[in-house]
Amino acid sequence: MNAHPARLIGMSTAETKYCYRHPDRPTGLSCSECGRPICTDCMTAGPVGLRCPDHATAGAARRGRGPGRGARVSFRAPALPHRRTTALVTKILIGLNVAVYLITCVQGNGLNNPGGSLFDKWALFGPYVARGDWWRLMTSAFLHEGLLHIGFNMAALWFVGGPVEEYLGRFRYVLLYLVSGLAGSAGALFQSPLSPTVGASGAIFGILGALLVIEWHETGRIMGTAMTWILINLVISFTVPGISWGGHIGGLIAGILCTLAYSRFGRGHSAYSRLGLVAISVIIGVAVLSVASAYWKVRGLA
Repeated sequence: MNAHPARLIGMSTAETKYCYRHPDRPTGLSCSECGRPICTDCMTAGPVGLRCPDHATAGAARRGRGPGRGARVSFRAPALPHRRTTALVTKILIGLNVAVYLITCVQGNGLNNPGGSLFDKWALFGPYVARGDWWRLMTSAFLHEGLLHIGFNMAALWFVGGPVEEYLGRFRYVLLYLVSGLAGSAGALFQSPLSPTVGASGAIFGILGALLVIEWHETGRIMGTAMTWILINLVISFTVPGISWGGHIGGLIAGILCTLAYSRFGRGHSAYSRLGLVAISVIIGVAVLSVASAYWKVRGLA
C-alpha cells in the first residue's frame, strides 16, 4: 500500500531448491509424481498433491481429459465437478485496477501523476473515514499513485493471485481478496491514520498469506517460496520510507486466517472443505474486526 508496492524477489539459501523449469526461482514445492521441485507458476494441484506440467497433462490424458500441449489442469477432487478457472477473477481485478488508474490519470495530471475527484473520494484518510466515508476502506485498494506502484502491484497480483485462484476457486478467492483488502486498510489506519494511503498491496499480502498456508498444507513446510516472498517484502516494508507496513501486515494476517478457516484449521482442504459455521464466522469476524479497529483508531479525527 501507499507509494511502494510489494516486490517478488528470490532468496537463495543452502537448503533451497530451484524449479526444474525456472532455475532462477527458489521453491519449497515439488511434484508428487516425480519429486522434481516446481515453482507456483508450474504447479498444478491434483487429488494426491501437486504435479509438475509434465505429469499434470499425463494424468489428464489417463483420465480421458487430455488437454492441449502445455495446458494447465486444475485441482479436481473426487465426486466434484472439474474446475478450470483460468484465473478469471485475477484478470478482472487487474482490469478494474488499471481502469480506475486511467480514470484518475485523466482527472489528474497525467499518466504518472493521478488525482482528481475520484482519487479524492476513494483514498484512505483517517479524518474522512471518521466523518462517515467508510467506503474508503475498500475503494482505496483500487487506487495507485504512479506507474511503478500499479505496475509492481499488478505484476504481483498476476503471478501470485493466479495460482491461488486456481487452487481455491473463484468464490473463496474473491472473499480472500476483499477481506484482506479491508484488513489492509485497517492496518494502514492503525499505523498512520493521518497519512493518505492507497494501493492494492494489502490484498496482495493477503494472497501471499493464503499461498503460505496452501504451501504448508501441501508440503508440510513453512519455509518455502511463499515465506521467502513474505519475509523479503516485509523487510522492504519496514526499511523503505513511504510504505504502509501496517497495511501489509493487516492484509497478511487476514489472508492467513481466511485460508486456515477454509481448511477448517487443517482438518480439511482449503478448496473443497465445506464452508461451515466456523469458517464463515472467522471470515465475518476478520471483516468486522477490521472495521471496528479502524473506527477505534479514527474516532474523534473528523
